[in-house]
Amino acid sequence: MSKVKFELEFPIHASPSMLYTYLATPAGLEEWFADRVNSRGKQIIFMWDDSEEEAKIVASKADERIKFKWVESDGDESYFEFRIQVDPLTKDVVVIVTDFADNEEDAEEAKRLWENQIEELKHTIGA
Repeated sequence: MSKVKFELEFPIHASPSMLYTYLATPAGLEEWFADRVNSRGKQIIFMWDDSEEEAKIVASKADERIKFKWVESDGDESYFEFRIQVDPLTKDVVVIVTDFADNEEDAEEAKRLWENQIEELKHTIGA
């Protein structure tokens, strides 16, 4: 079954290097994304209350992007990615979240979840 891909853009007033720390390190991700985060190399375990999800880092470039693939979705093309873009003229920083959902209805729910999560990130870093 094909998944629905979506992207969301969020302007954030922070430097790319600081943002990358919050998007790509276990300590940073624990601040806003999951209750606990453990990593062993490219294997990442995200923990929330009573649930645990494992992902692997499939691509990363410091201060620019990190792409995760959920282990449970190994048989499909889905992933989630954080990209940091800086406008060359205004120097405005934007985080672009790319994710997948099973259908349009799930995509709308996932978008709302990402909006809440990124608001938490902004609050955490004071942006």
